[in-house]
Amino acid sequence: MVPGVFRLSPVSGETTLSFLCRIAARYGLEEQALLSCWRWRGHRPRHDGGGLRADAEVLLDAAGRRALVELSGAGEETLARALPSWGREDSSFTAVEAGVAGGWRVGGAVVGPAAFGCRLCAVRRTGAAVRVVRYAQRWERVCVRHGRWALDADVDQMLEHLDLRGVPEVVAARRRWSGVARRAVRAGVDVGEVFGLAYAVVARWWEGAYGWEREEIWPRRLHRVAGGNAGSDLEWWRVVGRDAVIFPEVVAVADALLDPGMAQRVWADSGGERPRPLPADGEFCRRLGERVGRPWLGPLVAVDHGGPLLAWMGAVIRLRRRPGGRLGPFARFDENLWWVRQEHQPSAMAAGLRSVSRERKTPGSGTNWRARVPAEQRFLIENLLGDAEEQLLQLRGAQSGTTADAAQYLLQGLGRGLELLDQALLRVMVAAVSAGVGMEEVARWARMSVDEAAEVLGSYRDGEDR
Repeated sequence: MVPGVFRLSPVSGETTLSFLCRIAARYGLEEQALLSCWRWRGHRPRHDGGGLRADAEVLLDAAGRRALVELSGAGEETLARALPSWGREDSSFTAVEAGVAGGWRVGGAVVGPAAFGCRLCAVRRTGAAVRVVRYAQRWERVCVRHGRWALDADVDQMLEHLDLRGVPEVVAARRRWSGVARRAVRAGVDVGEVFGLAYAVVARWWEGAYGWEREEIWPRRLHRVAGGNAGSDLEWWRVVGRDAVIFPEVVAVADALLDPGMAQRVWADSGGERPRPLPADGEFCRRLGERVGRPWLGPLVAVDHGGPLLAWMGAVIRLRRRPGGRLGPFARFDENLWWVRQEHQPSAMAAGLRSVSRERKTPGSGTNWRARVPAEQRFLIENLLGDAEEQLLQLRGAQSGTTADAAQYLLQGLGRGLELLDQALLRVMVAAVSAGVGMEEVARWARMSVDEAAEVLGSYRDGEDR
């Protein structure tokens, strides 16, 4: 390969493929023409619809890396520092015959989440408004200089960024996050874990916000990032705009969870050394609502049983009651303050857009039917699920008395828990059918035949009428 004429440097955190594509653009070449200088293992990743993935990545062998150093004119140390995938190989390269070689991968499987870079920043750096793809965590998505939110690069959609000029509070939150991250470091806590927990908490609120009659902040913010009015594409924008819209609240919640005073409120709400159930009007949830600019929110999140916030509160209480207040080497994951269970992880944008696409193809299916369920019905369902969880959790404790008495207690507890779950399932079925979901789909969810589901719902309605 002939040494390069131009000297080009990568953007910090850039994917190697993105850097190669920018080199091709600088030389006025098609991407494929430049990529043909390497011998490739595998095929370039594509979306299910056939389009090329923007978050595709390449791993180069030693000869391939040397070729890129010569072509770019940047030193190997510079490339190793800026390109996260630099130096990563796999065993298949050993079978490649002489010549520079590379292998195709998906960026998320190599390093982590990938997002589009700001093209205006690229202009300042390179003199050309070219596309840049770089690895970036969600707290790194705000371009403070240009007021833009970088979107995920693993999604098959056209937008690269959201305009934040109408929502300056998002940019301000990015500046505040730096202070929150420093607090986490001083406390000896991983910054990513703190953000991940706060993100899971607020993303769960986002899903339930349809039922918040007093919520005004998020709808206004969402319409602004959508260009003024989301219109008939509201569900699409709710998926695409979620992370940017909730970012200020994520920062506020992360700051609150790091505050020892807030943990003390959890301890006080639990009764301290005289345990009691967490109240719906507890001081912690009330104060948390105030810190996110919603004084009315506390009682709503306090009854959100089974969510990541309640799991964190439970971990705080268990840690306080543990001798010495420290986690031992064999502590369970759910005793780690910052651990987020898999079921609490927010859905990715790609998954959300696939769900919206299915909903458009099959009206009445998908998840947005929940938006048409009255708030009081959702509240009843959530209470039933919370009661069932509490009933089943009580069975984990040690039982006293004879074996027969303990067995009878366990069976009664299991029976009561299953009865509550059955009631919740029935109410979900009624709510889904009332919101327009087809009987066949509801029956499949409930693991019933269509006739059985229709009979159950008919009996429920007859009971309601009486």
